[in-house]
Amino acid sequence: MEKGAEGNTEKGTHVAVKGEAALRPEFITTKEKFHGFVDSEWQGSKGEKARDNGTAEEAKATCVEEPEVKKFKPDTEEGNKAGKPDSKRLRGQNKSRPHKKPTTYDEKRLCLSVIQENRECPFGDKCYFYHDIAEYMASKPADIGESCYLYDTFGKCPFGLCCRFAKAHTTPDFKTMENTDLVKAREGKIPVKNSLSKDLQYRLRKHSVAFEKSAEYLKTLSNNRDKKEQQGNGKSAQVHASTEAGTQVQTSTRRSTSSPQSTVKTVGPLTDADVIKLRPCEKKQVDFRDKLYLAPLTTCGNLPFRRVCKRLGVDITCGEMAMCTNLLQGQQSEWALLKRHESEDLFGVQVEGCFPDTMTRCAELINNNTEVDFVDINSGCPIDLVYKKGGGCGLMTRTRKFEQIIKGMDYVLDVPLTVKIRTGVQEKSNMAHKLIPEMKNWGVSMITLHGRSREQRYTKLADWDYITTCSKLAGPIPLFGNGDILSYEDAMKAKETGVAGIMIARGALIKPWIFTEIKESRHWDISSGERLDILRDFSNFGLEHWGSDTRGVEKTRTFMLEWLSFMCRYIPVGLLERVPQKINERPPYYMGRNYLESLMASQNVGDWVRISEMLLGPVPKNFNFLPKHKANSYK
Repeated sequence: MEKGAEGNTEKGTHVAVKGEAALRPEFITTKEKFHGFVDSEWQGSKGEKARDNGTAEEAKATCVEEPEVKKFKPDTEEGNKAGKPDSKRLRGQNKSRPHKKPTTYDEKRLCLSVIQENRECPFGDKCYFYHDIAEYMASKPADIGESCYLYDTFGKCPFGLCCRFAKAHTTPDFKTMENTDLVKAREGKIPVKNSLSKDLQYRLRKHSVAFEKSAEYLKTLSNNRDKKEQQGNGKSAQVHASTEAGTQVQTSTRRSTSSPQSTVKTVGPLTDADVIKLRPCEKKQVDFRDKLYLAPLTTCGNLPFRRVCKRLGVDITCGEMAMCTNLLQGQQSEWALLKRHESEDLFGVQVEGCFPDTMTRCAELINNNTEVDFVDINSGCPIDLVYKKGGGCGLMTRTRKFEQIIKGMDYVLDVPLTVKIRTGVQEKSNMAHKLIPEMKNWGVSMITLHGRSREQRYTKLADWDYITTCSKLAGPIPLFGNGDILSYEDAMKAKETGVAGIMIARGALIKPWIFTEIKESRHWDISSGERLDILRDFSNFGLEHWGSDTRGVEKTRTFMLEWLSFMCRYIPVGLLERVPQKINERPPYYMGRNYLESLMASQNVGDWVRISEMLLGPVPKNFNFLPKHKANSYK
């Protein structure tokens, strides 16, 4: 084969580079030959249609070039001086990357009055949208495919004529068809839960939602603060209680633990019974042990991706990190992060905040208006936006506030409360071992420990020796370990440390079939066709979640491209000289066993766009994409 011949020319000439994965020599090639092969094959076969439309080249022109291979610092001082100009490399986030509004790709849409049929348009002649269906269909972009996933699954496509697969369910006279048998079979089923209702959104914006349990807990904090102020001024603690008639009754300085529901107000030492009262119903119990946990992943951990991972064997799923203040304000985009698919049988949501009042109210809001199995506090987020406000990793250094937040949320929740933390803030100053024994007394049901500090971010390897130490301190509370798991061998070594379970984050983005590998204790040499089928499942789930119209298609494409920025790091098992691949090893340029495998190995954004075009059709002329991160973290 042509690519095999190219690979053989490199055999014996490739010099191993520090930080690169070890591949079999016959597959290794150079950057120029790799991109030359990928481009020529695409233009010759797959890209013929895209080239005619001019979309593939336009898409590639709007994407940034891939980052240069990381240059390791020389060990000598002379080398350091000589290497200064090359020491700068792309890293961190693309904070100023282009942001496209959902309406950007729709030049002119069909009027809602026409979609809903028999409804008069309130704007009349001044309406900007199409009212003539034939005219709209003539200007609409070509259909992507011949079958509509929504119509085939549910018997009806809610996007009707706007669907990018409309020919599959549209009659010649532009009427939308229905499969009555499928519609009846799905009747009454709610595939996605935890949506924000208009009524709740209105009440949140008008501040008319009652937070009774939160008020009770926050009142105990206020009373306790007043008591400490009195003690600080040298005043003796006196006990007063007012009856309904306004009389004052002198009571004991200690609240009775046998009657936590007493209406008598006291001032004195704050006991556990004051904060954690007996509940009319017991908390829901969840068995976390020996389960595979998909980490809450910002941007990439969306509902369609979690569905893909559920198919591939994950046990516990969690929504993306949501800001508690945005949830309390009723922001639709933030509430979308709490949505749960019916296939997610053990599902939780993760919230971030830095104050006891907002976090406690947010927990009560989630408890009363959503269906979740647990709520997780993010105390591990390293980004400056969160940390500088005192949230994320900042909570680990604010133990008094952290304690108040945990106790308050545990007080108002009917489901278990879990916490995700890092080893600490500074690299050489671990503090998780000091917090874990305290958190056991605060009411936490499970702790997840990421074996890196905030300062490390994702550089260097996770400290599993430290996780082992912390897992012994956590008992009997289950502690999950997280960091650097990319194969079932990594998972087996992690379980030997004594952790109750493992959480997988980047490993699931690079190869979501890792859950299957762990459960079957094997290395899966997955083919490029099977990987494309996984991406096809994601695109179908995305069209169901975000819509099958132009807006939904391009939103699905954007999230797919974000995922492909991680997935391209995967190296097929059959190409490795040493199995398994390590998460901190950068793949060298190599030729795959077929064209698709080579295309999926590309770290060029334009090639990711080509993969998306195989599933979601050509990109629009004004399409633009930059990955969230400028470069991957390898060290």
